[in-house]
Formats: sequence, C-alpha cells, structure tokens
Amino acid sequence: MLGPLGVWTTGGAAVRVPEVKVRLLLADLLAHEGRPVSADRLAFDLWGDRPPGNPVNTLQTKVSQLRRALEAGEPGGRELVAHGPAGYAVPVDSSTLDVLRFRELVADGRWGEALALWRGEPLAEFADAPFLVPVTARWAEERLVAVEGFAESGGVGLVDLAVEVARHPLRERLRGLHMRALYRAGRQVEALASYAELRRLLVEEQGLEPGPELVALHRAILDHDPALGPVAPSGPGAAVGSGTAIGSGTGRTPGTAPGPGAARTNLPVPVTELVGREQAVRDLCGLPRDTRLVTLTGPGGVGKTSLALEVARRVSVADGAWLVELAGVGRAEQVIGAVADVLGVREDASGSSLVEALRGREVLLVLDNCERLVEPVAALVSRLLRAVPGLRVLATSQEPLGLAFEAVWAVPPLDLSDAVTLFAARAAAAAPGFAVTPDNEPVVEAICRRLDGLPLAVELAATRVRGLGVTALLDRLDDRFRLLATGHRDAPARQRTLRAMIDWSWDLLGDAERIVLRRLSVHVDGCALDAAEAVCAGGGVAADEVLDVLTRLVDRSLVVAPEHTGEPRFRLLESVADYGRERLREAGELDRVRDRHAAFYLALAERADPELRGPRQLAWLARLDADTANLRAAHDALGPAGAARLTCALTWYWFLRGRLREGRRLMTATDPVTVAWRAGFGVLLGEPAEPSAISGTANIDDATQKARARWFLGYVLSTVGDMASGERLTDQALAAFEELGDQWGVAAAHSDRVSQALAGGRVDRARASAARATELFAASGERWGQLKASFGLGMLAQLAGDYERAEAVHRDGLRVAQELRSWPEVSYKLSWLGRVALTRGDYAQARELHEQARRTAAEHGFSPGEVYAETGLALGARREGRLDEAEALWERLRAWHRRVGFEAGATLVLAELGFVAEQRGDAARALELQSEALSLARRVGDPRAIALALEGVAGARALAGDAATAARLLGAATAARASVGVPLPVGERADVDRIAAAARDALGDEPYAAAFAAGHAEGLGVAF
Repeated sequence: MLGPLGVWTTGGAAVRVPEVKVRLLLADLLAHEGRPVSADRLAFDLWGDRPPGNPVNTLQTKVSQLRRALEAGEPGGRELVAHGPAGYAVPVDSSTLDVLRFRELVADGRWGEALALWRGEPLAEFADAPFLVPVTARWAEERLVAVEGFAESGGVGLVDLAVEVARHPLRERLRGLHMRALYRAGRQVEALASYAELRRLLVEEQGLEPGPELVALHRAILDHDPALGPVAPSGPGAAVGSGTAIGSGTGRTPGTAPGPGAARTNLPVPVTELVGREQAVRDLCGLPRDTRLVTLTGPGGVGKTSLALEVARRVSVADGAWLVELAGVGRAEQVIGAVADVLGVREDASGSSLVEALRGREVLLVLDNCERLVEPVAALVSRLLRAVPGLRVLATSQEPLGLAFEAVWAVPPLDLSDAVTLFAARAAAAAPGFAVTPDNEPVVEAICRRLDGLPLAVELAATRVRGLGVTALLDRLDDRFRLLATGHRDAPARQRTLRAMIDWSWDLLGDAERIVLRRLSVHVDGCALDAAEAVCAGGGVAADEVLDVLTRLVDRSLVVAPEHTGEPRFRLLESVADYGRERLREAGELDRVRDRHAAFYLALAERADPELRGPRQLAWLARLDADTANLRAAHDALGPAGAARLTCALTWYWFLRGRLREGRRLMTATDPVTVAWRAGFGVLLGEPAEPSAISGTANIDDATQKARARWFLGYVLSTVGDMASGERLTDQALAAFEELGDQWGVAAAHSDRVSQALAGGRVDRARASAARATELFAASGERWGQLKASFGLGMLAQLAGDYERAEAVHRDGLRVAQELRSWPEVSYKLSWLGRVALTRGDYAQARELHEQARRTAAEHGFSPGEVYAETGLALGARREGRLDEAEALWERLRAWHRRVGFEAGATLVLAELGFVAEQRGDAARALELQSEALSLARRVGDPRAIALALEGVAGARALAGDAATAARLLGAATAARASVGVPLPVGERADVDRIAAAARDALGDEPYAAAFAAGHAEGLGVAF
C-alpha cells in the first residue's frame, strides 16, 4: 500500500491482480486494515453516483475476480477475501500489510526500516478515488512525522530533508530540522535563506509569521549559538547530511573531500520562473535515489534543459551539480574534453583522468543536448557510472542514450492552463499591461493549442503581442515560421526562431527519416501504421522499412506515439507538421503524396462500410473515429467522383455516430442513392421529406443500394410518425433483402416493422417481427442491430405492463448505445427509460431522464430525439399537475408535426391537449380536441390510438354532465384495446380511472355497468 498497489506471495513472488476495478476493490478492503466493509459501501466506492444496472451482482463478480487472482498467485489465496454479516474483509496484520508494519517499526523507534517500506506515493494509481484521499493523506502525514522523528533522533545524514522541505515548504518542524542541518554543515547563509523563504510563504499565503520555536532557532543561527552543535568546515565540499541518494554507499563523511573545482556548481541562475513543471520537478528530484542515469527526452522547445536545471538546483549533492553543454561540441572525440573542462580536470583523451578525478565523490552531471552525439555520450556515461559509485547523470536529448540502466523521462508539452500562464507572463514582459481576460482568454487558449503547448513556441509567440495583439497573432499562425522568426538575442541560435528549433532536429536525420517525416505531414491528427506505410513508402523507402524509420523518429521525439496499448498511431506536433509540409513542397512531392493519402482513406472507408454491419463494428467505428480528420482531408482532395464514393462509404458511419449535419453537408452528389440518404438525414434533422427522393429510389440500379435506401427512408419516416409511408418503404425493402439473402437488411426491416405494426394495432405481427430481428441481429454479432432489436422488445414489455423487464431491456440498450456512441439511440433509450419511470409514478426520475435525452439529441442535431424527449416531458408535466407547462410543450410539439408534414402523428398531442382542457374544467375545448384526435386516429387505423381518443372524449362528456355516454365510450375503448391483445396497463390507467369514477358517481354502479357493457359491445364502431 505504501507505493503502487502490490501483492506478493509468502515466497516473495509478485501476484498480478488484473482489471482496474478489481484492484480498486482490493485497495478499498486493505485501506480498512482488516475491518469489514459493507457491500453498499464498496459499490459506492467503486462506481460512485453512476452504478451499474445491478451493483450488488456486479460487486460479487469483482470479488470473484479478486479471489481468482489471489488463488492463482498462491493456493488458498481466495480465502483471504472473507465475507460475513458486516460485509467483506481482508484480515491483515503487521506481517502481511506494509502500513501496519510501518507503524510497528515506528513505535519501536526503528525509523530507517520503517521509512524503507515506502516505495513512492501510497496507492498512486488511485490518487483520484475520493474514498482513498483521506486515507492516503493520513498515511503521508504518518510518514512525514516519522521522517521528522528520524532526523531528530540522529538520522539527519540518512534523511533527504531538502526534498522533504521542497514538498512541504510550510511545515515548520521540518524546516527547522533542515535549517539546523544546513547550519551544522557550515552553510549558515543557506539556513537563513531557508527561514526567509518560509517567512515569505507564510505571510503571502496565510498572513502568518513563523512560530516561536522557529524564530528562536533563527536567532540562534544568527548568534552562532553553541547549543546548535558543532559546525563542519565550510567550503565547496561541505555537505548537508541530507541523505539524498546521490552518493549513498560511497562511505564518505560529509565535508571530508572538496568537490571538483573551486565552486560547488556551475549551474546558471534562473532569470525567469519555470512555469507548469512543479510536479515534474518533484517527481524527478526523487528519481536519482533509485536510478543513476535519467534522460529527459522530448521534441525541441519542450523545455528539457530548463527542467533539468531546475531539478539539478533542488537536488542536494555533496560535491555539486555540474552542467555540461554539448550543443556546441562538434565531434565525438571532444565529448570527454567537454566534461573534463567543466569539472576542471586535465583533459585526457582516454578519459582515465576524468574517472580518477570523480572517484570517491558525490557529483550530479547534467549533460545537455546529447542528441547530436548520442553514441560517444552513451559510451562515456556507461564508463563513468560503472567506475564512480557516487556519480549521477541527468541528460537531456531528443532521443534516449540507449543504455540498459537508463530511466527515460519524456517531457510533455505544457497543458493548456500552464501554457496560457506562460504566454501571459511572457506577453506581459514584452507588452506591459497585457493580461489574460475573459474576453481574450479563448484566443490565447487557441494560440497555445495551435502551438502544441511547446514552451519555446509559446514564448516566441508572446513576444509578438506588442505589435500584433492576440487576435491578429492567432490569424497569422498559418504562417508560423515567418511569424515566429524573432527571438531573444541571448538565447542559443537554435532557440531564437521556431524554424531554427526544428532545423536543429531535421539536420540530425538521415535521408530515409527525412522522407518519412515530410510525407507523414500530410496526415491530419495522426495516422495508423498501415496509413503511414501506404503514404510514406516509395522513393527510397520500402513499405516494410517504414515502421523502423517511424520508431527512430519516435525515439528522436519528432513523431509522437502516445498509445502504449492496441494499434499504434503516429502524430506530429502541429509545428513539425507545418515544417514537414514545407519540406514536402521543396521536394516536389506535395500533390503526389496528398493523392496517395486521399486514395488510402477512400479505400479505408469502403473497406469499413460493410464491417460496420458486422461483428467488428466497434473496432471499425473506433478506427473511423480516429481518422475523422484524415477522411475529411481526403474528401477535400478527391475529385467529384472520388468524393461521391467516399461520401457513400461514410454515410452509415455518420448515421451511427449521429453526425447528421456533417453528412448532410457533404452529400452533394445528385445520384439517386445520395439523394435518398440526404433526404433521410434531412428528416432526422427536422426537415420535411422530399417526395422526389423517395420516388427516385426506383432509379437506383444496384439492388442492395436500392433496398438499403428504401429501408432507411422507411425507418426515418416511421421515426417521425409517417407510419403509412414508412411501412410501404419497409415492406419494399424487406422483400428485396429476402430476395438478395441480405440477413442484416431482413433484420433491420423487421425491427422497423415492430413500431409500424403497433401503430396499426397488429401486436402479434409486432411480436413476430421483434423476435425475428432479435434472432438475426444476435447471430450477426452487430451491436447497433442488437440495440435496435431491443427497442421493440422493451416497447412490447412496457405495453404488457412488465415494467421491470422493459426497464432492464432499455438499460441494456442504453449501455450498448453509449458503447457505440450512437447518440440518436442514446437519446431514444433515455426517453424510453423516462417513459417507464412515468408509468411507475417516479416523476422526478422521469423528468431527469427526459431532460438528459433532450440535451443529448439537441447536442447532435437529432430533431426526432428532441421531439420524443419533449413528448415525455409533456406527459410528465400533466401527470404532475403542471398544466400550463404541459400545454406549452404540447403546442410546440403540435407545431413541429405540422411543420414536417406529419399531422397524422399528432394523435397523442391532441389527446393530451384535450386532457389538459378537461382537467382545467373546459368541457367544450376538451371535446373539440379529443374529437379531432379521434378523427385522426381512425384515419391512421391504430386501435390503441382510437381507444385513447375515445377515453379522452369520455372525459369531456363526463365533465359536461353526460355520464352515460362517457361510460359507453369507456367500454368501447376497453374493447378496442382488447382487440389487439394489449389492455391498458395499471401504470397508465390514471386518466381512465378518474373519468370512470366521475361517471360511476353520477350514474350509480348498475347504470354505469350497463352503459359500459353496451359500449364494449359496439367496440371500435361506437357512435355518439
């Protein structure tokens, strides 16, 4: 626990506990140190406010996985996870849990052994888990108290007080111990400076002064109070026995040997603050404890040198930290001389003098800009580290040194907030009075994003604010090399301009590396390996060589390959990409390589299209997601015929991802296939259907394309309520799919037949189609199809009043929709879950789900999803008695139906408006609206819609005092619902029960029953 979560057998073998949630479960149990934890508590800790569908069952699954992992590590291990009435527990003691052993050792005064148990930040991989934050904070405090106790008990030489103070600058007890150590090492000035720093921090951050004990210590240091103990001889070799691992094990006593040269360091004094690297500095300060060679890698301008120097300043080293600048070293044989010169050692071509001068000393060497001399630097470092135990090396290079014992630390660009902070500071220095404000912050953020957060590029851009302002600066970044061509005169030549920075890296490359790098620049936002091989090969680079070249470019920090799992993707920073395109133009290859790029992505899209209807749908969706920017670039580069092919291949992808506006915009071809799909997208975006697009499907030559276009139009028309047109097209498509043997198409058509059949009251047909669609889509392994089929199953369960089943089906469907990132389907599933909540009377949950559905649909321009969600909100508003809100929503929905030309889909709207009027006591208005709803329902022919309108008319009649007619109409409505085998479920009977109660109260039980029976006998043909 005192470091990354680790499990070992009794014999010391590591036990692998896979899967993040299982490891988090183990961490939770161990954090309770043997005490039981309830299942509810564990479930909340693991999933918070977003639990799985059945959190208890899912937790049991995770417990089983944990037990299997422990059993695999050592027989009997599964028994470690115990379960009792109070919950789950892992029994531990000081022999099995490091935190308990730590406390035991501290209690015995065995400080060194206790602190040696710490392997890093406790449970660092779960640092963001809310339930662990107070636990790890408590452990960290216990460790710090132990550090202080160890130092006070005489372990100053074994405790890294400098690093601890840097991590906890306001802790007075720790600061006092460090001041004493500095004083006793003969470094009184530094001790006083440490006090001054603490006082400044306390005043600035908390408005406080140091405590009396620290004030007294400060006075004692000023007075050279003998009570402070003996003082070591001052001088360049004097060390604070601060216990840094640098030099540990050399057997040297602090202050017994001077460091190389007359000074303890040649590190330059910083003239500007290092922005955004505090965590990196803290992490790197600890690395030399375990690793004697650390290499900072990264692209030019990322700030490797600045970071290395800051780390070197903070690490306490007995014989100093020394900077060796290798950028100006031109030949391999000069490397030894450069290091010897800095350390004041007589030059020796063999390096023997250097080894002897360093032997027995504690030194940190900072070797800067090693990329031009990687091999000789690596050879020298390897030799020195093997011969000098007290030596540590911190190197900066665009590529690793490639030594077995090297720890490579990739320096990332600044994150956005830190890049903005840096830009603001440098811009204010160049243009006094400049500040980031709410008005210009988006522009500054865009500048920093365009510059990839590279500190050097951000600083160069900031110097142009005085002459351009931020808006013009952003506008001119397309010509960034001309724009950022003036830097600081005191900077190295390679860092004075953006072009010089990249030229430095380019000059290091061989011919093959330059070819691949410049060709890679035609990709937008990265590419997969197959794309790189297809586009970058040729003209001196074979396809099977591209991967090796790319690997070398990644090592040189010119290509970014951030993913460490799955298929690799390669990306260029934007500045490097712009540079590569310039080089591509110079080579005369730009048009040819762009054509090759466009051809590859056209072929990729056409290969993906059929896969999106099969078992590898998720993988291909992810691939197209990753290459969206490349596909857009290919579309722009292709001629009309190629662009039309690409559009056709991407149409289904756009639909699955809910990118309806993008697809609508790019479907510019006039062939009947494109016209049909464009019209379908238009309907989903809230536009009226184009009759010519529907009739034009007859002119599609390819039978599969014709069937799919008709199916899609049938699907979207049914979605917005035009069931008659939708069913006609679906039937045509189904017949064609069956003739073609296209099982995906057959399943898709049957899934649409469910809602179409229900709209006509043909419940048996709906059940048969739902079963057929479910069977075929399950066999295909296609996730969207299974999601589509679940819609019908859930709807039928809800109609049957099986709300538990309906909710389970829709929740499973929602998970699939979210997994697919199919936002239209996510919106629909949320609305269906909202409908189930309505029928259960959970109005708050229903409102939340429908609001979430509406937002999801609106964010993706999916008009039918918005309408469907608003329908749920309107239903809920009336049931909660918020009649004004309900009426406003229903009127807006009625207008939408009119606008898109599907007035027949407004039966529910009219009926609900009629119920609103009835509940307000307006019998005339209620009768008018319900009569209109009944007329529409009879034209559509759906017995359930007719029954709803009959119930509405009954309510209006009852309100007007005609209870007998109301009873008769309720009987007819009941018969209409029974005719299709779907009686009104209990959760949806509120209106009918209210109207029936009013009629029964007015008539009496027997007359009511007689009138009801008469209406029941008349059924759908009832007259009134």
